[in-house]
Order: sequence, then C-alpha cells, then structure tokens
Amino acid sequence: MNLYNIIIIGGGPIGIACGLEAKKKGLTYVILEKGPIVNSLFKYPVNMQFFSSSEKLEIDEIPFISREAKPSRGEALEYYRRITTSNKLNIHLFEKVTSVEKMEEFFEVSTTKKKYHAKNIIVATGFYDIPNTLKILGEDLEKVSHYYKDPHFYAGQKVAIIGASNSAIDAALECYRKGAEVSLIIRGEEVGKRVKYWVRPDIINRIKEGSIKAFYKSEVIEIKENEVQVTNSDGNITIENDFVLALTGYKPDFSFLESMGIELSTDDKKRPVYNAETMETNVKGIYLAGVICGGLETHKWFIENSRVHAKMIVKNVLVS
Repeated sequence: MNLYNIIIIGGGPIGIACGLEAKKKGLTYVILEKGPIVNSLFKYPVNMQFFSSSEKLEIDEIPFISREAKPSRGEALEYYRRITTSNKLNIHLFEKVTSVEKMEEFFEVSTTKKKYHAKNIIVATGFYDIPNTLKILGEDLEKVSHYYKDPHFYAGQKVAIIGASNSAIDAALECYRKGAEVSLIIRGEEVGKRVKYWVRPDIINRIKEGSIKAFYKSEVIEIKENEVQVTNSDGNITIENDFVLALTGYKPDFSFLESMGIELSTDDKKRPVYNAETMETNVKGIYLAGVICGGLETHKWFIENSRVHAKMIVKNVLVS
C-alpha cells in the first residue's frame, strides 16, 4: 500500500500552494482535482478581471506578471498552469473524491478512479460548485443558468439577471454591451456594496440612463418559457424574457465535510470547526485551506489572505 503523507483535495490555487509546500518539505503528497487545473477559475466568465492585483494572487513567492495591475481570468489560468507543470506537481486531474474514511492509522480516500491512503488530508475544495438555488417554479427550465460564461451568447436576447454582486453586475454590463436587453432583479435597495469599485459607477450610470432596467426590492417568483414573474412593492410584474441568469452565489459542499466528521457551527454561517493556528479540524489529521474555511461567508477568504494556510498546515504536519 502506498501511504502518502498528505492527500490534497482540490487543485485550485490554494491546493496547488499546499502541494508546493509539501514538495519543498520533502513530504509525499498527491493533489486530487475533479476537473482541470484550477477548475473553479476555469469556470469563471471569459472576460472576468480579478479584484486583487497580480502580486496578491502569487503563491510561493513565484512572480505573477500581468498586463494590467488586476489580471484577467486567462492570465490567472496560465500562471497557475505553469506553476503546476514547471514544478512537476503530483496532481491527478478529472478525478473526483467520493469519500474519505478514517481508518486506525490512516485515511482511505476513494475517487471515481481508485483508492488512496494518507496520514493527513487537506480539504481545499472552494465553494463554486453548488449554486444557491431560488427554489421557484421554472428554475429547471433550459433557459435558466446559475453560471455565466460569455456575453456573445445573449446578443439580441431579453436577459433577466438575478443578483447584485460582482458576478451579476459584470454579466449585466457585458450582455448589455453585446446587444442584450437586460433586466437586473435585485433583492435589496441598491447594487451590492462589494461590487468592484471601478465597476459600480458604471452599472449605476447605465441604470440611471435606462440602458439597463433595474428592479430593486424585488424577487422572481416564477420563471416561464417566455417571461418571468417578479414581485415587489408595486405588486406582481411580468417581464418578457428569453434567458435567466440566476447569479445568486454559491456554497461549499457541507455534506462532504460532514461525511468526514467535520463539525459545522450551529449558527446560520455553517463555519467548519478548525484550529486557526494550525488549520486542523476537529478530526485529527484533516485540515482546511482556503475559502472553505468561511462556510457560507464565502467573501471572507480569498487567494490573497489564505495563501498562508499551506505553510501553516505543512508545519503542523511535520511536528505532529
């Protein structure tokens, strides 16, 4: 039996950082990623620009050079891919972890392809795989998507975009500029406060001039083939519609964490229990790294403030 020192679940930037640190310290490891390298970043919109500057996205002090201060999705994909390949990291792609079982002296990790064994586990799975659903009639129609990729697809179409965060606002502006008729449906009183500071004035001005129609304090109550039903203080409104982008956020796979025995906070944030100095959970030998640490507070952890998790975890593995 091949027994690794560490199995890293998730091949995103933080999973890669953990792999680099394990390799530097002479530990045996394998990164298991269910998709391509940095799968979550790959699924970002094609024109996405990061909020963080390139130096804040760097891992292991490897320089990230971008054309502008805030890099694009394409530049980030290239950066993390080159790190992975040039350092010959032991990463297995398109291999989804299905279970983690604690044995007496090690963990057994089952994937869609085989079984692995390790003394320690690092969970660096992010949160981009499970959308926050609306739970309304018509949400399962083919015209509805919880992910946005390319504005070209929506040219000449009536598009309802649900949400007020960066993803929703970027989609609204891009689709409008490709010729879509955009309706922006926002539950709150205004565009989200955390929208990128150079984008927020743009969307506010487009709304003011009527280029994008915004419905504040509103909720979609039903989606139909050719329209959406919206309710707000004015009553029920019918909007003609071809496509719906329900960009209402995403959440971690809590059932996967709980299947490993990891405890979650009892409040509505569902934060996993872990030691802030070592990143070890209540299950000895299982560690958390990256945005997964925040539970439903997915805005608390980013690449730039969780890069340190790799060193913290590997340091503790070496002394435990």
